[in-house]
Amino acid sequence: MKLTALEIKQQTFEKSLRGYDVAEVKSFLNIVSSEWEHLISKHKEQEKEIAQLKEKLKHYEKVEEALHETLQTAKQSAEQRVTGAKEEARNKIEKAEIEAENILREARQQRQQVRQSVMRLLDRREEIIRGMKSYLDMAQESLQSFAKDESAIFSLPPENEADDELPEKKKTSASGKNDKSDKSSESHQSAANKTGTSPAPGAEDIDELLDDID
Repeated sequence: MKLTALEIKQQTFEKSLRGYDVAEVKSFLNIVSSEWEHLISKHKEQEKEIAQLKEKLKHYEKVEEALHETLQTAKQSAEQRVTGAKEEARNKIEKAEIEAENILREARQQRQQVRQSVMRLLDRREEIIRGMKSYLDMAQESLQSFAKDESAIFSLPPENEADDELPEKKKTSASGKNDKSDKSSESHQSAANKTGTSPAPGAEDIDELLDDID
């Protein structure tokens, strides 16, 4: 049963011979009515505050829910970014490893090509050295053979000895040839004087020397 302050004030009691003092009862009822009115007012204020707190609680619950969703979204986004960053880093590492392997392979190939070129150059150098050495050996052998003059082709006997040893008919032929040889020797001598070197024996001199030897 709900009581109001006015109902408490207006509450009446039946009179009896041995009843309470009416003035004291009314005074007490007035006090109770005031207190009740105060309690009702305070109760309303508390209900109002509770309603406001409930509204705030609902607002905070919504904010919390929104924050939770935001945190979940941020967490998912962060996980996706981390996963994407890891994937990108792994791809970059794999690409860098492949590029490094290609660079090393090209460097090895270039090194092999340079090595082969150097080996070919060394082989060519050895070949040139062998050719030059062979040529010099042959030239030296030819020079030694030419310098020996075992048949004394390039040495002339004294005139007196040659005249005594030759037969009469060869002396006659030799005298005829000597005129030619004198002319030839004069021409060689003039050429030698012009060039400043000793004249080399020509084909005619060699023929005459062979005839003398015969």
